Amino acid sequence: MTKVFARILELFEAEGIDTIFGIPDPNFVHMFHLAEERGWNVVAPHHEESAGFMAEAVSRMTGKAAVCIGTLGPGVANLAGAMMCAKVENSPVVFLGGQRARITEQRVRRGRIQFVKQAALFEPSVKYSASIEYADQTDEVIREGLRKALSGTPGPVYIEYPSHVIQEDLDVPPALPPEAYRLVGQTAGPDKVAEAVAFIRAAKQPILLVGHGVHTARAGESVRALAEAMACPVIQTSGGTSYIAGLEDRTFPYGFSAAAIDAVVKSDLCLAIGTELGEPVHYGRGRHWVANEANRRWILVEQDPQAIGVNRSVDVPLVGDLRAVVPQLVDALEATPRTASPELAGWITQDAARLAELAETAPSGMSPVHPARLIVEATKAFPKDGIMVRDGGATTIFGWTYSQAKPHDVMWNQNFGHLGTGLPYAIGASVAEGGKRPLMLITGDSSFQFHIAELETAARLNLPLVCVVGVDYAWGLEVGVYKRTFGQGSLETGVHWSKNTRLDKVAEGFGCHGEYVERDEDIAPAVKRAYASGRPGVVHVAVDPKANSEEMPSYDEFRTWYAEGTQ
Repeated sequence: MTKVFARILELFEAEGIDTIFGIPDPNFVHMFHLAEERGWNVVAPHHEESAGFMAEAVSRMTGKAAVCIGTLGPGVANLAGAMMCAKVENSPVVFLGGQRARITEQRVRRGRIQFVKQAALFEPSVKYSASIEYADQTDEVIREGLRKALSGTPGPVYIEYPSHVIQEDLDVPPALPPEAYRLVGQTAGPDKVAEAVAFIRAAKQPILLVGHGVHTARAGESVRALAEAMACPVIQTSGGTSYIAGLEDRTFPYGFSAAAIDAVVKSDLCLAIGTELGEPVHYGRGRHWVANEANRRWILVEQDPQAIGVNRSVDVPLVGDLRAVVPQLVDALEATPRTASPELAGWITQDAARLAELAETAPSGMSPVHPARLIVEATKAFPKDGIMVRDGGATTIFGWTYSQAKPHDVMWNQNFGHLGTGLPYAIGASVAEGGKRPLMLITGDSSFQFHIAELETAARLNLPLVCVVGVDYAWGLEVGVYKRTFGQGSLETGVHWSKNTRLDKVAEGFGCHGEYVERDEDIAPAVKRAYASGRPGVVHVAVDPKANSEEMPSYDEFRTWYAEGTQ
């Protein structure tokens, strides 16, 4: 006989899941104890919202569903922010919520402790919300949750785990493999693949538009093969900023690179993979796409058939899992790869010159440091094969333009823009990688303080993480909004905070390595010392508040992400 909590672990193991985040209560102590015995990564952070962000990072780094838990009542309430973020970021996270026994819920009583009806509250924020009411429902509810989380557009699910079923016994066979109960590796129809290949072969200036989904599907190798067969540039969406190994030189950020804009304007075919074609790429039909729209064909690889044609019309929809569809295209093009257009080499040269010029012209010699120079110096010190994590408002905007690194794994939430995810994302990504690869978090000070207690978690796990924090003692992006809205010298209500805070000292209090920097030339050495310390590190970099709020690069381009145009 198998206990319900043990069966839940078995069902997750069949999906290749071996990590769980959360703070256990009586509903989950049995599950956590057994998970550790079975060799799982069991990570208890200091806040359930952090647990949700950490689990989301695991799903992004593994291409699988991930799991976190919330204790009944307040613990589940704390999951809400992470749940919404996972929904907008299309992350397949299974949120398990503890709950009191149904006998308590159904009584007509007031003053019940740690109780609220949870499942109905979260229905709008997840793809599936359910409860294991009876022990023999365990398999069907968990499998339906995984099926919904991973099918169509991926996303989170909420499953409630009431205390009356925890210790019940089940007589069940071994857990089924995923392909026995859900669609796995869906390919596109051969007729559509043939049609797409014909368009690719006929194109003179094709481009690949690569989004967030390519990274989360861990499909970089097959997309690299496709880009090489197409002999074309790769245009990154703002959410898909991880560089694919072997394609670094021909990969350009949409909107923030003249080479990218020129390639988009001249393109006569766009093959879009792992992207919703959302506002930051102007739905693929506005701004940079307008000039040559009449001459451009569109091929869209999309797992959710209901997403086809929503944001723009397409010529060839390839409905299926991109991990299966992209190899279909590669195989079909293998015998007759294209020859690169003469413009490709020029775009590569142009974009390399852009990065070099930015490194040269970023203001230097200031104290506090100019935020553009902070990005240049920090990203020059980014370790080989590291994982880059971003957080913050103004700091991230400077990072889009001035980064000198081309990481193969980049973690941030572009769609939802949820601040405070950086440190939990970094921890989750490192846990997924077994703590083997170095991580750099570049963040603003306000965002960093959302979940600063997770420095203790990073120290406890001894993760190779360095947090480079631009400190202006303010909500820098919002200060800029005040100035643009009301003018210089106006009130800036609610966006400034104490200048007595030393984040390097806070880090030391959590058992991490701390560094304080006020000059450009000290940034890279401080980063190197932090990595060499053998502990998680925080580099507190004092940045110029005026520059941070007034000189954000490419801000006019950033504003076009919002249809209202008022930000």
